[in-house]
Amino acid sequence: MALPETGAPWPPPQWAPIYDRIRVDDAWYSGDSKRLARLHGAVQKQPGRRRVWGRREQPASGRENRLHVPLPGDIATTSADLLFADMPAIRTPDRQTQARIEQLLDEGRVQQTFLGAAEQAAALSGIFLRVTWDKTLAARPLLTVVQPDAAIPEHRFGMLRACTFWEELPSGDGAVWRHFERHEPGRVVHALYQGTSDNVGRAVPLGEHPATADLVASLDPGGDGQTISTGIPLLTCTYVPNIGPNRQHRGSPIGRSDYAAPLYDLFDALDTVWTSWMRDIRLARARLIVPTGYLRSEGPGKGASFEDREVYEQLNMPPNEKGAAITLNQFDIRVDEHQRSAEALMRQAAQSAGYSAQSFGLHGQGEAITATESDSRDQRSMVTRKKKAGYWRHGAADMLHVMLWLDAVQFGTAITPERPLVEFGDGVAESEQQTATTLDLLARAGAVSTGTKVRILHPEWDDTDVQAEARAILTETGAAAPDPVGTFPM
Repeated sequence: MALPETGAPWPPPQWAPIYDRIRVDDAWYSGDSKRLARLHGAVQKQPGRRRVWGRREQPASGRENRLHVPLPGDIATTSADLLFADMPAIRTPDRQTQARIEQLLDEGRVQQTFLGAAEQAAALSGIFLRVTWDKTLAARPLLTVVQPDAAIPEHRFGMLRACTFWEELPSGDGAVWRHFERHEPGRVVHALYQGTSDNVGRAVPLGEHPATADLVASLDPGGDGQTISTGIPLLTCTYVPNIGPNRQHRGSPIGRSDYAAPLYDLFDALDTVWTSWMRDIRLARARLIVPTGYLRSEGPGKGASFEDREVYEQLNMPPNEKGAAITLNQFDIRVDEHQRSAEALMRQAAQSAGYSAQSFGLHGQGEAITATESDSRDQRSMVTRKKKAGYWRHGAADMLHVMLWLDAVQFGTAITPERPLVEFGDGVAESEQQTATTLDLLARAGAVSTGTKVRILHPEWDDTDVQAEARAILTETGAAAPDPVGTFPM
């Protein structure tokens, strides 16, 4: 869609169901028990089942006793860690461009940006990456992140061709102010609307709100009062789906959250078990049952209380008579039953989200396993990682290409803005001993050159560094024949 028409309903009807689903995912991702209670307590979607977060009554104590296990947040964090705990290799053919992109990655803290974006994408079905610039802040392009419920994308044949980002601005006059930022190839259009909570209202000049007033100086001179030309032919944003397809909105280019059904039910059941477990602990506190003669009156209508004194007045009954002694009452806590139930639910939730239970610290019953068995148990997580890496590889390359273009056009950097190659590793970090053993076996079999061994040991080095190290090794060992170090596999 283009910029909203005057008086259009908000949110757009075609996006309202998707925004609602993202709102549910966001509540579970936040781990905020109050948000979960508000979300599920308003309407019981399944009246026949008593959901722990759908309960409306207030406990008699006035204290919230329901507990939340932050497994949804752990799933999102695990997804991000599998992808970007180790930064993927980013390469360009031109050495000067390579040096500049490494500088941009470091100064812009791009790895941290990717980690945060990947975590939110796992929870919210996907994430938008956006490149912009502000010469008053930094002399380089800026890579930013936008959540999917703050964007209205336009796709054609599954490819993003334009996108309108929006945000509500602070207001003290009762009106709802919204800033729209539409990205198209070659330009960015800004617009300010004044409306209500369910109506976009009318467009007003950007200078009427302090949050958008600074944009006026950046607008194209003599233009329409809304456009900023980027100077490059590329779209300055992209969408990275978490994983596909979306099972609830078939045909939609929007990705699928790791929490997609039936994980909501599993999360709720896990919280039910955890709440029951803590209830057992709360109810099993030791209590004393004492005769009324041991109680101290608090006055008419105020009841009586028991205090731990050394001396009490004599009771009007034999001391061995039933009801004359103090009785200690201690209930059992069903630890084993609750623990096994919780672990079973966590395993099923991890599997439904596409991960191995081992990724969440669930290693089985404590039996010893070999390294091969450990890798096998973690295989499901690695498969999911490879799927997600396929989406991120293209999205990251597109935005890094845009950053290089803007760096050359807007900041005058003398580089060749070529699209970089983004390569994710295999996700399994071998120990130095494992690497050494592998290289030794390959060398004994005569199946590897010195240059290839150096590249295996130092995958982050470029060809020049690998060649220099290989020559140094051959010189020290006194090899009779030169090693073929001219070309190595990328």
